[in-house]
Amino acid sequence: MARLLVVHHAPTPTVRALADAVVGGAGDDAIEGVEVVVRPALEATAEDVLAADGYLLGTPANFGYMSGALKHFFDTIFLQAGGALADDGGAAASAGAKRPFGLWVHGRYDTAGATRSVLSIVGALPWRQAAEVLEVLGDVGEEELAAAYELGGTLAALLAD
Repeated sequence: MARLLVVHHAPTPTVRALADAVVGGAGDDAIEGVEVVVRPALEATAEDVLAADGYLLGTPANFGYMSGALKHFFDTIFLQAGGALADDGGAAASAGAKRPFGLWVHGRYDTAGATRSVLSIVGALPWRQAAEVLEVLGDVGEEELAAAYELGGTLAALLAD
């Protein structure tokens, strides 16, 4: 059975609603053969990452960057999960099999910096972007929740038997 790892930092009701919708979509009854494993960013481990076949990441945009919790996740798992570093210590393009990932970001005023920061790190992991980034500004309504549900379903369907 394929495993989809959902790693998120959802400290507010708004971001929690998006996380719940993503997880709901990933666990949709129409999708078979996928185990959905949900971990808060501060609890996710390299073992979780290595055991997964795909990933969904969620973060608020904090001061133009991903949350500190999601950054801690990356700092903790990066090398064990196959991350590659360039000679200057920056991220390098990773070689090897590419596992699919999706990302959702919520911000009050801007999500660009948070999205850019996540994508720059993920680009150095053996992962490939499998869905458009879901960037949500301000309040979360039915349209945003539906998009989050679709994101979760899309990633799970890619891994389904």
